[in-house]
Amino acid sequence: MRGEALFKDDAALKVRGGCGGDGCRSFRREKFVPQGGPDGGDGGNGGDVVIRAVEHQHSLLRVSRRNTAHAADGGQGGGNKRSGAMGESVVVDVPVGTRILDGETRLLLADLDASGAECLVAKGGGGGKGNARFANSRNQAPERAEKGREGEARALLLELSLLADIGLLGLPNAGKSTLISRLTAARPRVADYPFTTLEPCLGLLETGDETLPTLVIADIPGLIEGAHDGKGLGNRFLRHLERTRILLLMADASAEDPGADCRTLMAEIEAYGDVLSGLPLLWVASKVEDEESEGRAQAWFSESDVDGILLSSVTGRGLDELRLRLVEELKHASRRNDKE
Repeated sequence: MRGEALFKDDAALKVRGGCGGDGCRSFRREKFVPQGGPDGGDGGNGGDVVIRAVEHQHSLLRVSRRNTAHAADGGQGGGNKRSGAMGESVVVDVPVGTRILDGETRLLLADLDASGAECLVAKGGGGGKGNARFANSRNQAPERAEKGREGEARALLLELSLLADIGLLGLPNAGKSTLISRLTAARPRVADYPFTTLEPCLGLLETGDETLPTLVIADIPGLIEGAHDGKGLGNRFLRHLERTRILLLMADASAEDPGADCRTLMAEIEAYGDVLSGLPLLWVASKVEDEESEGRAQAWFSESDVDGILLSSVTGRGLDELRLRLVEELKHASRRNDKE
């Protein structure tokens, strides 16, 4: 229940723009004007529903509890050509990184990937015209006044994909939560059993580098085989790595075969699609705290022909090297993106 209580990365939302106010049917009634002309005013437009990305929110929990967002209706027109009041619009705040999809077709309507980005999701209905609008030389006393129009209504799906520089990926109990707690001020739950992490966690790493002084690391719950198909909610967790710039693959060197664990991770990345498989990779062997675990890690790196990092979050081994490599890899990724 902990993950459900504190974090929500999707939500259904029904939105409706306000109805336009009715136009007024009215005629001048003055003491010395026995046959006053039409003076009915227009109805006010209904309010809109807008979704806006803000930095101070990190979950869709509030939106999921809200379920609906209805803007106010416009006011009715009045005599003496008075227009009705405009309906008040509604702004729904969501975390940066929220995607808005049509609830029926699942087509992407907007990707709010920057603070302050907005999307108009339900426009208010127009106000009806009062009878003063219909007066002309042929019909100087029109009885006609329009009804206000209905506001737009639709069902939406919201999906949150966290914004981070580095995505931390591993099987359950690989040591990811311990690592992020050592590198950053984030304090995820840490214990020596699988599935301790039940929700994605963001941490801010201070690098000491002038050009990249801080980096954001996203730790997602440990994956299991078949995660890309939704096993263990893996497909939802992998979504939070889509916006990262590099992936840090971590395997437990105290286990019998860390290379096999890494192959499982790679298979899930490939199966999820190009959005993850195209990202640069940094390989880390965790829990390297004796000769046996170091030997297994070195054999894995040699087999895979990679320049990996030997790490122990408990003793601190490899932490400084990891910080330097992360900065180096991100600078390299930035240069490559600039060329493209």
